[in-house]
Amino acid sequence: MTAASPSTNGPTTGTGYRPVLRTKESDDSLSSKAQLADLEGPALYVRPDTHFRNATYILTFATIVLLSTTIYGWLPYAYIGGGLGRAGHGCDCSGPKPPQYFQTSPELWAGPTATGRAAFMAQTRVFEPTATFVPNEPLQTSIPIEGMQQGNESIFQMMGFLSPYSPSPGFGVDEYPIPEGADIVQVQMLSRHGARYPTSGSNVAALGQKLGPLGDNFKPQGDLAFLKDWKYQLGAEILVPKGRQELYDSGVLHSYMYGRLYNPNSKLIVRTTTQDRMLKSAENWVSGFFGLEWTKNATIEVIIEDGGFNNSLAGSLNCPNAYAKSTGGEAQKTWVEIYLKDAVARFNSMTSGFEWTTDDVYAAQNMCPYETVAYGYSRFCELFTYQEWQDFGYSIDLAFSGSSAFHSPTGRAVGLGYQQEVMARLRNHTLGYSGSQINTTLDGMPETFPLNQSLYFDFSHDTNIASVLTAFGLVQFKEDLPADKNPLDHAYKISHITPFGARLDIEVIRTPKPVSPNRDGYLRGGETKYVHFVLNQRTLPLGKSFPECDPGRRDGWCEFDTFVKVQEGMRGKAQYEHACFGKYEATPYGEVTDGAPVQP
Repeated sequence: MTAASPSTNGPTTGTGYRPVLRTKESDDSLSSKAQLADLEGPALYVRPDTHFRNATYILTFATIVLLSTTIYGWLPYAYIGGGLGRAGHGCDCSGPKPPQYFQTSPELWAGPTATGRAAFMAQTRVFEPTATFVPNEPLQTSIPIEGMQQGNESIFQMMGFLSPYSPSPGFGVDEYPIPEGADIVQVQMLSRHGARYPTSGSNVAALGQKLGPLGDNFKPQGDLAFLKDWKYQLGAEILVPKGRQELYDSGVLHSYMYGRLYNPNSKLIVRTTTQDRMLKSAENWVSGFFGLEWTKNATIEVIIEDGGFNNSLAGSLNCPNAYAKSTGGEAQKTWVEIYLKDAVARFNSMTSGFEWTTDDVYAAQNMCPYETVAYGYSRFCELFTYQEWQDFGYSIDLAFSGSSAFHSPTGRAVGLGYQQEVMARLRNHTLGYSGSQINTTLDGMPETFPLNQSLYFDFSHDTNIASVLTAFGLVQFKEDLPADKNPLDHAYKISHITPFGARLDIEVIRTPKPVSPNRDGYLRGGETKYVHFVLNQRTLPLGKSFPECDPGRRDGWCEFDTFVKVQEGMRGKAQYEHACFGKYEATPYGEVTDGAPVQP
């Protein structure tokens, strides 16, 4: 066979390459005629070498098998530690895995994470134009309540720790701006998580289990008729959509309030616990403060929340007496039996096939805030009078005061760890010692307990925040709360102190001269620092609790050095070891008044 001419096979390239001549026969049956291109010369027909061909096939097959086996074995490792990343892109995975306390995914010690039925409010509820509430978007809180008058406080601000977030109405002191020439130099924030499903073993879940299997014998009427088709479908423990919004909005608000304190060349350590709702609250909050690329600005430190672990953000878990010696449940039960007596009779008058107890009716009242934050609206809310909602809020005030505050023998001890951490930051030292339930390993390292930040953000629980306020010695919340009547005008209202998304901001303010207690200008003197407590956007007047801070100050501030000196005595008052681990008799509600065990 002669070489094909250029005119037949196309032009010759500058490198001398000539394409292989293909005929119909060769295209139809590559097994009978193989074409091999000689890249250095003209195209030729070459007789196939059978042995060479078979060897080539065997080698190719072996190569494919080897490659497949290698890829199959390697693939799982590509995803360990984010090998391909969340978007499926490659990354340099040669670095060490982060320590457990910086691991956010997969979660460790996340607790229950049951998701409930999705909300569908558009189909189940329409706006009621004659109702007396202003809607708290996106929740449907415009609900007619028997006995409510124009201008009354919303019942959704009377639900204690189940109240959706709203700013506190105030704690008895005026609000003042920072005077000209002064600067906020540090902020420490302690935030509660956002609105959630009920915790495991809640009374609402128990009520759902009682009503569910009743069948045709259960015949509710009147306002209770909807219970015939009602089903309990709430999840457990994790954030609901409103809870995510509360924390995101809080992050946005704090960005406006304190954003200038952030050093863009730094990366903050933000602390939370391992429970799912706690981690998600922190993530939503920093997303609000920094934006969706918050990982460039902050690292979340996740502290184990489980029984027996030291954790200042969940102080009761390593304080065995915290609930064993609590008097809150006793006081709450006494009051609930009193204020719900009429409601129990009312419920039973509208029901056959089921007898309502006080516990059942109280659970039905709890169902209102839980279903509202989960679904946007709940028919349980309108089953109770305005007075009964006021009394419901007081029942929670009693429970918290007797379990986590000044009527609890462990009230100060449970919050002591966080009080010590705040003071350590103010005095610029780590905490490598015990004496409370702090995690000394984490608090003893600057990598996990930094001292060079002007912004500190921590996330905790409602009961822990109540105990932290007690550990600081804020005796303005120490008032007597009787279990047999509701003193409507009292300061210790949990709906104002630890609603969902509650936050305590501790500001350190530097002024060029002392600020007049009357807030009418500067006084003579040199540079001065002050401490300012802001709870749910309202000032806590420190002078009401500490006479050394000047009860007459109109702005509620306390001089920095004075505040630090006052706080030095709080560890002794907490009696941590005895309060949490001591063997002492539980006393009836009302005998403990200072958040520590009664001395014999």
